[in-house]
Amino acid sequence: MGSGFYAATTGLIARMQALDVAATNLANAQTPGYRAEREYFRSVLLGPDGMDSQLGQAMNDYGLLGGDQLSMAQGVIEQTGNPLDLAIEGQGFFEVQTSHGLRYTRDGSFHRARNGQLETDAGEPVLSAAGKPILIPPGEVSVGADGTLSVAGGVVAAVGVFTFPAGAQLTAEGTNRYVAPQGVKAAIAKNASIREGALEASNQDVAEGSLDLIVMQRQAEMMQKAVTLFHTDFNKFAAEDLPKV
Repeated sequence: MGSGFYAATTGLIARMQALDVAATNLANAQTPGYRAEREYFRSVLLGPDGMDSQLGQAMNDYGLLGGDQLSMAQGVIEQTGNPLDLAIEGQGFFEVQTSHGLRYTRDGSFHRARNGQLETDAGEPVLSAAGKPILIPPGEVSVGADGTLSVAGGVVAAVGVFTFPAGAQLTAEGTNRYVAPQGVKAAIAKNASIREGALEASNQDVAEGSLDLIVMQRQAEMMQKAVTLFHTDFNKFAAEDLPKV
């Protein structure tokens, strides 16, 4: 009975956490550049002290929610006609200088500020492949697939698209900004291209997100019922059987 109670409890915890993730994904299905989060599971006994853990043994190696990972699947690219709206095809992020340090985003809603600087909607400098702010002189702007930014036919700079070593997990900050792990440096993406006059939509499909939310809700309800059932049996055992011992 105890083993079943632990299994139902860990299942409920995992489904409640997954429900939060599904709700966040669905809420940002219309956010440009949003990377959906997907839950992953780990085994209790895979922890550093798992083999000596009474909790791990009692739970019979049931899976626990290990956390969330960003989905790097490509979002739909939508044309806007604005030459400074940029979408990334492939793996990589734009690098932005903020008051809190470097941040990374797939949201290419950029514009030319009054001082000529290429900025985000929040007024933060977008950095070049060399890691420097980009100054755009007056004139007609065009951006090539390799990020080369030209004005009236003259090359000004290269918009940077950066990637990270395999296994590096970025941390979400807000809806579509990401922070690199401490000590991990970004490198120029080799297998990415830029689409001028377009934005990448969220990689979370609305229909799929709605279905995920419904499934998580139902699974959480099932686990709640299982926990209640085991709890009732424990109470019955404590009230009726223990006094007879």
